[in-house]
Amino acid sequence: MLNGKTALVTGSTSGIGLGMALALARQGARVMLNGFGDVDGALAQVRAFDPRAIHDGADMSKVEQIEAMVRRCETELGSVDILVNNAGIQHVAPIEQFPVERWDAIIAINLSATFHAMRVALPGMQKRNWGRIINVASAHGLVASAQKSAYVAAKHGVVGLTKVAALENATTGITVNAICPGWVLTPLVQKQ
Repeated sequence: MLNGKTALVTGSTSGIGLGMALALARQGARVMLNGFGDVDGALAQVRAFDPRAIHDGADMSKVEQIEAMVRRCETELGSVDILVNNAGIQHVAPIEQFPVERWDAIIAINLSATFHAMRVALPGMQKRNWGRIINVASAHGLVASAQKSAYVAAKHGVVGLTKVAALENATTGITVNAICPGWVLTPLVQKQ
């Protein structure tokens, strides 16, 4: 049971993120959701298990919004004990046709946001000597796929970043893991 623990789940208004937020709430965690889309529907589902659940609409491509979201979770829900970095976007095109702005957005949201959320959440976890960080990478964090250069690069980066964070916190009560789901029918996948 996770009674007394707080979870921040990015990209959690649908798909895998919402599923993880629901699972954490069912186990007794207080939950902060993040993401776009059907915010009210996602909150209603999570509040069935955690009536205190809140949502933060931080744009995961904006460093200052990520920092403010983590701090808001600490202030309003007491801490960030569990951080699930799940937010992600996708674009499919060959490298020579890949729009630069899409590359930059995918790297920012799928990789850099993971770094920034961990960077801000880790000091509190270290002070309490307890934390769980779950970075949602992808099967594309382990193998490549044509026309997905930015996504594959970002998810490989998430796997490497996770390993670094795990090593840096290996002697503490903090665990840092990446999960690499295969194909899951989510709104992100449906758009492909």
